[in-house]
Amino acid sequence: MATDTLKSTSSAESATGGLRRLLLDNGALSALIVLVIAMSALSGDFLTTDNLLNVGVQAAVTAILAFGVTFVIVSAGIDLSVGSVAALSATVLAWSATSHGVPVLIAVLLAVVTGIAAGLVNGFLIAYGKLPPFIATLAMLSVARGLSLVISEGSPIAFPDSVSHLGDTLGGWLPVPVLVMVVMGLLAAFVLGRTYIGRSMYAIGGNEEAARLSGLRVKKQKLAIYALSGVFAAVAGVVLAARLSSAQPQAADGYELDAIAAVVIGGASLAGGTGKASGTLIGALILAVLRNGLNLLNVSAFWQQVVIGVVIALAVLLDTLRRKAGATPVAGASQGGKRRQAATYGLAAVVTVAIVGATSFLHNGSSSTANPKVGLSLSTLNNPFFVQIRSGAQAEAEKLGVDLTVTDAQNDASQQANQLQNFTSSSLGAIIVNPVDSDAASNSVKAADKAKIPVIAVDRGVNKASVDALVASDNVAGGELAAKTIGEKLGGKGKIVILQGQAGTSAARERAQGFTQGLKAYPGIQVVAQQPADFDRTKGLDVMSNLLQAHPDVQGVIAANDEMALGAIKALGSKAGTSVSVVGFDGTPDGLNAVKDGTLYASVAQQPSQLGKIAVDNALKALEGKKVEETIKVPVKVVTKENVAGFTG
Repeated sequence: MATDTLKSTSSAESATGGLRRLLLDNGALSALIVLVIAMSALSGDFLTTDNLLNVGVQAAVTAILAFGVTFVIVSAGIDLSVGSVAALSATVLAWSATSHGVPVLIAVLLAVVTGIAAGLVNGFLIAYGKLPPFIATLAMLSVARGLSLVISEGSPIAFPDSVSHLGDTLGGWLPVPVLVMVVMGLLAAFVLGRTYIGRSMYAIGGNEEAARLSGLRVKKQKLAIYALSGVFAAVAGVVLAARLSSAQPQAADGYELDAIAAVVIGGASLAGGTGKASGTLIGALILAVLRNGLNLLNVSAFWQQVVIGVVIALAVLLDTLRRKAGATPVAGASQGGKRRQAATYGLAAVVTVAIVGATSFLHNGSSSTANPKVGLSLSTLNNPFFVQIRSGAQAEAEKLGVDLTVTDAQNDASQQANQLQNFTSSSLGAIIVNPVDSDAASNSVKAADKAKIPVIAVDRGVNKASVDALVASDNVAGGELAAKTIGEKLGGKGKIVILQGQAGTSAARERAQGFTQGLKAYPGIQVVAQQPADFDRTKGLDVMSNLLQAHPDVQGVIAANDEMALGAIKALGSKAGTSVSVVGFDGTPDGLNAVKDGTLYASVAQQPSQLGKIAVDNALKALEGKKVEETIKVPVKVVTKENVAGFTG
């Protein structure tokens, strides 16, 4: 009897230990299954064919970048430059094919060679220059991004049509980016599991000194490893630019962190020696499912960052627990281990389909609501102007009984494309978009048009696509007003500096165009310097402080938004409002307070809350099938100390 009890206890403990080991060995897969089930239960819009394909498309660029980063992390390195290299490669392709008439095939090869060259430079600095990988790739991050801006002159470059098809679908439903992701994933798996260089990566990551003593040419292998990472970054850049129909010099900014996160979430160790392509793919899918699901659930963009950060931390914690528990390493598995792993994946797929199928019944007939649903995608919420657009839109939506979902693209055109795709595949009745870039938003808006969802553009238009209405101030006219204001204040003579917006954005280009056109009427005004400060107050402070060293006698400043103007005022100190006149743009609350105080001479106010209000009004009209005007102009107004008291914004 005691023996039976002992056997029973041992069996239970063995089963518990086996389950624990299974979860530890397949933590990322378990997490993905739980996420898919949870999102299916929480949102009736998640488990649709269109939305699942969206998840695949949104994971594609991150996954391709992450496959390349997997090689580096397996070898105990790090590559922070992949996002910038992706942008540079895409820019080289577009620049050579469109501006210089290079045949598209050769232009594509040039893009790949660019990625290889960047990777070789990284590898040389690390292997032969003895620089830490963090420092070498951080330097390349800056160099590649700078070269991308130099080549493009800070503006997006249209992509050749033949290459833009990479962002299309096959048969009208299968996205090409997903196919490219699968092909690159299979290539990465082959390199890691079936080639000499793949085995070298694991050896170097496990113990570099032992690998060297065993006869491995570690330095040459590192060159090849970082070159491979560059190739994958180049492919990712081409796929991303194809989705956006243009090479954006600021594209893939910060994607290196997503790529590293995907690799770590997928089970690779930052200490090196472990990692696999399938785990990396699962990590990229986890990030895509999280962002997609949180969008559908209308979770704040700020909380989304918190959630993703927590997931990354938990993934690293799981890696630590796995190593402490002696879980099966993810490298060099035996044939039997590979068969068990395949069986695990198959079982996981069956279980997921069964549970997800069951949860889908929860949403049968429950998708309709009394209130109309509208999505609002803003270029950024890290700027008071766009925060005011959101406030105006939310107030009007509440008044009209509209369910408004707001997302923050964080000045990332590809992230905005993902958000717009999520809106299109969900049950929203209308979409309001404030484009990061007017060209980059075109494909997403076309998809919404195809789905017969009304689209209202706010503040900035959408090129090469049809929108139901554009609610906007005229940035060019506003720029001309700013130039006229500073010209009249200085009596048509004097030295001024111009603080430009973020390179590559349509607002920055249009306002700069207005400044240039307006200043033509004042030949006595000399522009001694023009520098970008990225619409940011801190950068406005730093850039203005630097310019004052070279031009201490400046008499005026034009800033492309109030945030940069406020930074310039801080740098000017007591000169602001006395010997130096500063003109801003947007009419934000802080800007208007500075006008009242006299430190900011004027702000070209756009009344952003009105933009948000009118956009919601017209979205509801379009949703109800009512006629809306194609263009609705909200007039800009120069606000000075004389009229600021009566200005409401």
